[in-house]
Amino acid sequence: MGGRFPAKELPYYIGAQVLGAVVAGGVLYLIASGQAGFDVSAGFASNGYGEHSPGGYSMTAALLTEVVMTMMFIFIIMGATDGRAPAGFAPLAIGLGLTLIHLISIPVTNTSVNPARSTGVALYVGDWATAQLWLFWIAPMIGAALGALAYRFIAQPEALIAPPAPSDHDDDLTGKIVP
Repeated sequence: MGGRFPAKELPYYIGAQVLGAVVAGGVLYLIASGQAGFDVSAGFASNGYGEHSPGGYSMTAALLTEVVMTMMFIFIIMGATDGRAPAGFAPLAIGLGLTLIHLISIPVTNTSVNPARSTGVALYVGDWATAQLWLFWIAPMIGAALGALAYRFIAQPEALIAPPAPSDHDDDLTGKIVP
């Protein structure tokens, strides 16, 4: 939807992201389990809603939060990596954007904005975390699509609008209007 990634490579990209997140979750599990009294079922950085939301937020609030935060994140990424953006701008814009997104959404869902991140720890928690995982796949996908479309609509409207049909007054070689 953003027009910057070949669709045929998407399954490999998703697979690599999930595999990396599961490995990272395993490393985190090994570290955390070294603490006396560690209880993986207490959350272990999993995303959740209802009684598993850090602030007790509903499923609807979690869904809306993840859609909007992911939409914002993709919009920021697309703008920061646009060829028209200043050189060296992307790391700062993306990092600050993701920091703000976390500050807003940690109390609501523990912040996902990435299905792989959610999956990596949910598999170690199991139970409620895997039962609620669907939301943390669906909401970021919707948000990512909306963010990409919003960016293309605002920054590249010509990419979404069909070119005008040729008329009798167009010069086919240059596209200029001829009398």
